[in-house]
Amino acid sequence: MKTYQKFIVSAFVLSATVALVACGKSTTKAEKNESSKADNVTTITVATDADTKPFTYSENNQATGYDVEVARAVFKELPEYKLKVEITDFDSVVAGVDSGRYQLAANDIGWNKDRAEKYYFSAPLSKSNNAVAVKSDLKVKTLGDLAGKSTEVLPSANFTTILSKYNDANPDKQVKLNYVDGSYPTASRLADVDSGKIDFLLYDAISLKTIIKDKGLDTLKVNNIESESTDPHDGFEYFLYTKDEKGKELQTKVDKVLKKLQSNGTLKELSEKYFGGDFVPSADAYK
Repeated sequence: MKTYQKFIVSAFVLSATVALVACGKSTTKAEKNESSKADNVTTITVATDADTKPFTYSENNQATGYDVEVARAVFKELPEYKLKVEITDFDSVVAGVDSGRYQLAANDIGWNKDRAEKYYFSAPLSKSNNAVAVKSDLKVKTLGDLAGKSTEVLPSANFTTILSKYNDANPDKQVKLNYVDGSYPTASRLADVDSGKIDFLLYDAISLKTIIKDKGLDTLKVNNIESESTDPHDGFEYFLYTKDEKGKELQTKVDKVLKKLQSNGTLKELSEKYFGGDFVPSADAYK
């Protein structure tokens, strides 16, 4: 009887040991699978200045805004990537993509020929108008109406290129360009218009209206500027990528998801949340 009981106990211990070993092997295998998945995930760092509200801004020390949330929505559909958002000054946004520090820029970035030679652009994210913020008593419809007036510009901004090209074409009707550091906030430049330090600020209409409202700059008004260009990219903003094999791969994958988000209404929902209206390009822009 005792011998039989010893046999039963031994069998039980052996079975438990086998089970534990099996569990150990199973856990290890699961851990290896998770590790393998992690190894196959590529981190994509997106750069933004968090100073172009409502396209990108900081809230509770976190970057948000239309462009940032569109990026997050896109990469939720791309599990092979992990998105990391990094805030930097505007000049470093584009320069960081150029150097390869960032793989993507999300910062209300407009298209121009020089950039297109160095970077890949996504399908358009939204469409607005170029506009100027001026004192209420100043009438402005075209860039020519700004002749002799002063403004503050960032060295690498698309709006700076627009004004520089205007000055080149109109040597007798120059606009006075005062260059400021990329870390100088848009809100501060608008405050300079309000105080009379400068006469106007050329920027995106959506951003100007948002910041003016947020800061209570009631003496300022926003006028759309009639475009002197027939460029089909005017008014659109984009993601920006490195112009290499990885950048091309990202462009292809992201554009496919953007088309889906336009079709299912996600972009419209984000536009209405951050812009207060539907500024999403038509489906033709995603073909």
